[in-house]
Amino acid sequence: MPRYWFRQKTFGYGATPNTWQGWLLTIASLALLFAVVLLGPAIRDNALRVLWMVLGIAITLGVYTFIAWRKTEGGWQWRSGSDD
Repeated sequence: MPRYWFRQKTFGYGATPNTWQGWLLTIASLALLFAVVLLGPAIRDNALRVLWMVLGIAITLGVYTFIAWRKTEGGWQWRSGSDD
């Protein structure tokens, strides 16, 4: 039986951290996003800077979303607050 790191949100679509592993993943992803954004201006070439920012943000959010989706009990679905 796998241990899930996230639980479904009560309202809306997605999940919220439920264990220390989920919170660690969330905090680490935010730290990586801040690092990408803060290091971007240090790149002199404008095209390379934009590429760094777009790829860094997309990869970080993509990996975080995939792991959160896989580690959510019951998967993601739209919820309206009632017990489904």
